[in-house]
This record gives sequence, structure tokens and C-alpha cells, in this order.
Amino acid sequence: MHANGRRTVVVGVSGGVDSSVAALLLKQQGYRVIGLFMKNWEETDENGVCTAEEDFEDVRRVCGLLEIPYYTVDFSKEYTERVFTHFLAEYRAGRTPNPDVLCNREIKFGPFRAYAKQLGADCIATGHYCGISHEGGVHRLLKARDAAKDQTYFLNQLSQEQLSDVLFPLADLTKAQVRALAERHGLATARKKDSTGICFIGERNFRKFLQGYLPAQPGRIVTLEGETVGEHMGLMYYTIGQRRGLELGGRRGEDGRWFVVKKDLQNNVLYVSHGDEAPLYSDGCTVEGMNFIPAPPAAQTFTCRAKFRYRQSEQGVRVERVGETGLRILFDEPQRAVTEGQYAVLYDRTQCLGGGVIAGAFRLNGAR
Repeated sequence: MHANGRRTVVVGVSGGVDSSVAALLLKQQGYRVIGLFMKNWEETDENGVCTAEEDFEDVRRVCGLLEIPYYTVDFSKEYTERVFTHFLAEYRAGRTPNPDVLCNREIKFGPFRAYAKQLGADCIATGHYCGISHEGGVHRLLKARDAAKDQTYFLNQLSQEQLSDVLFPLADLTKAQVRALAERHGLATARKKDSTGICFIGERNFRKFLQGYLPAQPGRIVTLEGETVGEHMGLMYYTIGQRRGLELGGRRGEDGRWFVVKKDLQNNVLYVSHGDEAPLYSDGCTVEGMNFIPAPPAAQTFTCRAKFRYRQSEQGVRVERVGETGLRILFDEPQRAVTEGQYAVLYDRTQCLGGGVIAGAFRLNGAR
């Protein structure tokens, strides 16, 4: 605790409106606030300008206006080792990873948290839309009031220690309220566009980006009936349920669309279906690397809600624990395009119960 008795909080400031308002609210609540800007990716745009510079300029403006000190820290080496290497390995294995989940576990609540402690932090804070409860030494990750913006999905891998000294100031706010607060207080980020896409790829062409790291291996595109209908550019560029970019339009007239149903890594074959979406649906999935928040339940089987991708409403499920960190999940209703490498995240009415990586999807009748 700081000499004047006020608690010190280090806020992860990104140059966006959410983290700017998080810093504003904490200052209003009487904390001694320090801004910390993370640089996780070394890169310049086509004009040779470092893409983090514009964001850092916004951090300077916001922290200057709020009259709080701010620092910058370079975690690009840790990011490459802990997040990006895994990201490439997953694509090489034919899966579709979610690097934002790993970035939270391995960077924002890892080296960032340690660095914040060196700056004298009693706690850390981020601009995530979620809540936290610290009661009796147990730390629960709570859903945000604004269900449309809830970001607990991306925090499903955090441990009790990582959650022990965290504040989420935006828990009860909508995005519109956050922008209105930024506007009212004259923050430079008030109307700044939300960043989209994977943190280190940003707005660029994903396929082109990946080609710079993984050599493409073209192969056949085949229907489930065995007919070769085209050539793919490399299995890693496609995900289950994908419709765009297959370049198969016009093969069977305008009735229905082509989409990816599975990938055969061994034979380098991309399987597609036309019109009939039934092959995309599954009755359950297996999960590995399950991280329970705050702790594993006593029961071996239980019912709850789940999401299998971020932009999805919660689905009713029955969960069976398998070993220490495995799950077998049965869906109340068949689910579309449940994808290996993404996260299955569990929920009850008010909180996120943790999550794990989807290892595979299955049909109960044995069909796939």
C-alpha cells in the first residue's frame, strides 16, 4: 500500500476507450492509478511506422489528462515464446486456436502482473467487460451486466492466484455508457474505433499473414461423397463451417452454398458439403486442459451452460469429468461447427466456471 494509505492500482492501458475509462473510474474511486502500456508485437506497417505508436500516443493523451503516471513495457519476446509459437503449432496441427485466451493467461495476468508488482501495485485492472468477486480467499469470475459485451470467455484460463488481486471497473457498464463517460471527460479515445481481429494480425489479410510463417501445402477439395471439386491453398487457412474463400461458386448453380465440414490432415484433403448443413452439427464434444474457476466441482457429472465460441449465446449442456483436466460434454441441442482448438467455456447463472480446449466433436449415432 502506498505511503499515503491509498491503494495503488496498475491499469493495463491499450490506447482504447475501455482501458481509458477503467483508469478514469479507478481514479474517481480514490485509487492511486498508474498506466502500463504493453507492447507484445514488433511490427511496422507498409509505411514503416510502428503500429503501436499511434496507440501509445493515445495512452499519453489520456494519462496526461487524468494526471496519472504511465509506463511502457515490451513483452514481445514473451509473447512470441508463450503465445505465438503455440498459435503456429495449433494451425500446423489443423486446429483453430484462440490466441487472445492464451495472451490473457500467459502475458496480461503473467509477466504484466509481475511487472505491475515491481511498480508498487496492490492490484491490477483491465478494461475487460466482466466482474470479479473476492470472498473468503475465493475469487469468482462474474459475467458482465451487458451480456452482449461480456468477455469472460477470454479469461477462462485464469488461475485463482491470477484473479486474486484484479479489478474490472467496467463490470456494470454498457459500451454506450463507457463511450459517453469518455466523451464527458474529454478523453481522446472516446470515439476511437474498436480494434478487431487477432491482436497481432489486426485488420490485415489473415491468409497472407499466415503464409509468412507456415508454408502452404495445396491439396484436393472433396465432397463427403468422394467427388473432387477443387483445390485448397493449405488446410490451415480453413475452419469448420467456413463458407467464404472456397472459390467453388457456380459448380452447382445458385441453390445452396459450399462450406467446410472437416479436414483430413494425414491426406491433406479438405471436405466440403453443398447446401446440406447436417454434417456440421454434433451432439457433444471432448475437452482437454480444463481450468475450473474457482475450483473443480465435487460431482463427477453436472449440468450447466456453455459457449463454444465467443459470439454465441449460452447453450444447455451435461458435463462429465474425465481424469484431472478432461471433459465429455453432451449438448441439450445439436451444435453447429464446434471447432477443434477453440475453447468450450462453462457458465452458471452469474459466473464463468472456467474452460478448456475442444479436442473433438462427435455424433451420438457415430456419424461425423
